[in-house]
Amino acid sequence: MTSGSKGTKIQVLLIDDDEKLCRLVKDYLDPLGYNVSFCYEGAEGLLKALSGDYHVVILDVMLPGMDGFDVLRAIRRESDVPVLMLTARGDETDRIVGLEIGADDYLPKTFSTRELLARLRAVTRRSQPSARKGLHMEELPFLAGEIRIDPAAHSVFVENREIDLTPIEFDLLTMLARRPGRVFTRNELLDRVAGRDYEVFDRAIDVHVSSIRRKLGDDSRTPRFIKTIRSAGYVFLDPSQKRP
Repeated sequence: MTSGSKGTKIQVLLIDDDEKLCRLVKDYLDPLGYNVSFCYEGAEGLLKALSGDYHVVILDVMLPGMDGFDVLRAIRRESDVPVLMLTARGDETDRIVGLEIGADDYLPKTFSTRELLARLRAVTRRSQPSARKGLHMEELPFLAGEIRIDPAAHSVFVENREIDLTPIEFDLLTMLARRPGRVFTRNELLDRVAGRDYEVFDRAIDVHVSSIRRKLGDDSRTPRFIKTIRSAGYVFLDPSQKRP
């Protein structure tokens, strides 16, 4: 993110072909410390999203020409900018697809402005771990078996291979790895990482954990790192304990 002359406001890019919605979001957020820019087409939005000028992107799934999923895939090939997806119907399938290809969060288009603000604050907070002050020991790098996690640098290495995680994936892995052997329920992971309840969509955690496993080269059937505890949640396997 290049700071340029835009000051300290949080720079938001809204990609949506609903002009009325764009104006509504801008009018609501701009007085609250945000600077909202918008565009109505996917291809143009992609170019802006990759410019490095924005802290967060709000991306509609349904766009003329290049749809939101294609835009997100292209963004994730080159950038880890936080992306908040908008889904027209709140369809669970759309949400799962978005999360699987790298969205940090989702929001049905029936959202309230207060909910939008809460989600924006959450994704921007998660994406700027180095800006968190007063964490002291929690900011120091640590080892969890073969995994090295550096919270301040927001980096993860497995056997000297760097792993590219989204902000929420990084926070989930860090939370699990700090407490090996401790079973976390899905609700605990949602509450601590996202700061809210996903209500009926607790499958969001399953999608994120699946993505983390894939990137770590882990296998849910014979896990090295993260084990699913049926009807309970997830546990990071204690590297000091022998496993069959």
